[in-house]
Amino acid sequence: MTEVTYVLLTLLAGAVVYSLLSVIAAWRYLSLPTPILSSPEPISILKPLSGLEDGLESNLRTFFEQDYPTFEILFAVGAADDPAAGVVEKLRREYPQIPTRLIVTGTAPYPNAKVFSLDRMLAAAAHDLIAMSDSDTRVTPTLLRTVAAEFQNPRVGIATCPYRAVAGPSIWSRLEVTGMNTDFMAGILVARIIEGMQFAVGPTIVARRPALESIGGFNRLKDYLAEDFVMGKFAAEAGYEVILSSYVIEHHIGGSGLRQNVAHRLRWARSTRRSRPLGYLGQLFTMPLPLSLLVWGWHPSWWPVPVLALLVRALAAYVVSARVLKAKLSWLLLPVEDMAAFCFWIAGFFGNTILWRGRRYRLHRDGRFELLTDSARS
Repeated sequence: MTEVTYVLLTLLAGAVVYSLLSVIAAWRYLSLPTPILSSPEPISILKPLSGLEDGLESNLRTFFEQDYPTFEILFAVGAADDPAAGVVEKLRREYPQIPTRLIVTGTAPYPNAKVFSLDRMLAAAAHDLIAMSDSDTRVTPTLLRTVAAEFQNPRVGIATCPYRAVAGPSIWSRLEVTGMNTDFMAGILVARIIEGMQFAVGPTIVARRPALESIGGFNRLKDYLAEDFVMGKFAAEAGYEVILSSYVIEHHIGGSGLRQNVAHRLRWARSTRRSRPLGYLGQLFTMPLPLSLLVWGWHPSWWPVPVLALLVRALAAYVVSARVLKAKLSWLLLPVEDMAAFCFWIAGFFGNTILWRGRRYRLHRDGRFELLTDSARS
């Protein structure tokens, strides 16, 4: 065998081991005992909003309907005429018993406008247990009870809620959801058993105010695109325990077209490469099917290799997606998404700019980013 064959087989073997490890990690996560809530403490929910996205009212309504004794909801919009503000006002009239507040932030002085909104809301929040949740998330009435029970452990400072991605009508959205519900969650589960939760990710994160204050507050996160990741990283470095919550939320990603979807996935790949460079390089081991096809292309007679790789990949995808996230898995889209993810992974090594909310930014090596002015683009 040639050196290329040895390299490809070594990479493929590593990918197979990773897939099997993700199955083990999933079962370990599922075997955790569910904590019982004994003394519910008040919770502040922070909701940064921007625009009238699909399903916004339905998403926000689920937070008003929490089965929890004491909580408040704070919303933030950039301008008073943001259409999301009208949705908030409608829900406030519908649920007058829920303490709410709508904050108009104005133009964000931070590169990361979401972080500025969170900063403004945290300053106005009445409670020390903080649930930060994006506008495209949907939950059941048990969210607050579940996370409050987990925070009865005084060592816990940050909790990441796993999410079940829900696709919009487009094929591109369905492809992306297939990867999010298999690869992304598998990576979190494997990292959890190998090194522990040294980061936070996702559209819903719960934190204690002292933990946020210990890392310098949101002011320290303002220049980072992946503010969720570094929030957990800094908290772990400060000595707080970061956990993966037992509560799975729904993340509705919408039905974006091809151009918007490509821009989003490139932004994700490029920011991930800078937030966790070694982890990004190691993502190659999460791709047994593309690696097996490379082996097969090098040795056409080795056709059983991609078949076996596909079986291992299917097992891992099923356990993570169906058992952990309770998500429906599109088996026909799985190999297509695997090849697309491989292409986006390669593309992530090139370029240092991203497009976000219609504005172009430059990414720095440490994960920080800055808005590009017209002069800087030329």
